[in-house]
Amino acid sequence: MPSTPSGLHHVTAIATDPQRNADFYRTALGLRLVKRTVNFDAPDTYHLYFGGESGQPGTLITFFPWPSAPRGRRGAGQTTTVAFSVPQHSLGWWQQHLDGLEVNVGAPTTRSSEETLTVADPDGLLVELVGHPEADSRAPWEDGPIPPEYAIRGLHSVTVTEIGHEHTAELLTETMGFRLVEESGARFRFVTGSGGSGAMVDVLCSPEAPLGMVAAGTVHHIAWRAPDDAEQVDWRNTLLDQGLDVTPVLDRRYFHSIYFREPGGVLFEIATDPPGFTIDEPLLELGRALKLPPWLEPSRAEIEQVLPTLRVPSPDEEITFTPPPVERTR
Repeated sequence: MPSTPSGLHHVTAIATDPQRNADFYRTALGLRLVKRTVNFDAPDTYHLYFGGESGQPGTLITFFPWPSAPRGRRGAGQTTTVAFSVPQHSLGWWQQHLDGLEVNVGAPTTRSSEETLTVADPDGLLVELVGHPEADSRAPWEDGPIPPEYAIRGLHSVTVTEIGHEHTAELLTETMGFRLVEESGARFRFVTGSGGSGAMVDVLCSPEAPLGMVAAGTVHHIAWRAPDDAEQVDWRNTLLDQGLDVTPVLDRRYFHSIYFREPGGVLFEIATDPPGFTIDEPLLELGRALKLPPWLEPSRAEIEQVLPTLRVPSPDEEITFTPPPVERTR
């Protein structure tokens, strides 16, 4: 069997307006736009990658912004919350910062010894900022708009909501090598690799939850890390042996991917760490230009004609956000 994933690689969600999306994740959350490309399967829409300084695996949230996308519905069979790691005592600063930008943000809460601040992005996606007693050793983006002592370190965890958790738990532990480390009511926390921030998934058992609908303001899929192509092929064979329907290996330019649905319906991906985002752009210039894979380059003129203009906000730019009220999940 392949080794267990070392943690989350990225989370991909659906947005509507690409400019508003970029304004929020760059200005409000302080993530770097590390790649501006298109959805390789639907190149008339952007695929925007936000993360750490170099877009290192485990720091990334990505978006397909479809301006005409309907509002999604959080529910069962879906990833319902994305959490980022911040320094433990920074939540007061974050609340003041986000209030000043008119972001939809709740009051700090405590869960499992973690302080958590829940934020709704402009499309209603629930994002948690989590301060954990154990220090996160990942470096922040030093030159970003958020002071380094408060800045996001990377992904912390994801929450998947299921009508029943048993089969999902079996896949995580028996096939993928995760470990159950905490149970609190209907919430079950699993860790992979060495554990800690970026290596956790919470499975929330909610039999009464409606089925989720993936559209604007919801997560499309979550990706786990594989160190290289050989390990990914081993994963594909292992998953096929378990009777799962797994895609062929797909070239996503900055990593290679396979996709499958876990028993509760959440779309999982296993993505390789290499080659990374500097394969077609220097580190200092990440995200500044529209980058296309070689097979789409001949269609650049047509693609650029249909894509809306997108400008990266400066760190000191005054921007406000007025996302709609969001009904919080349990």
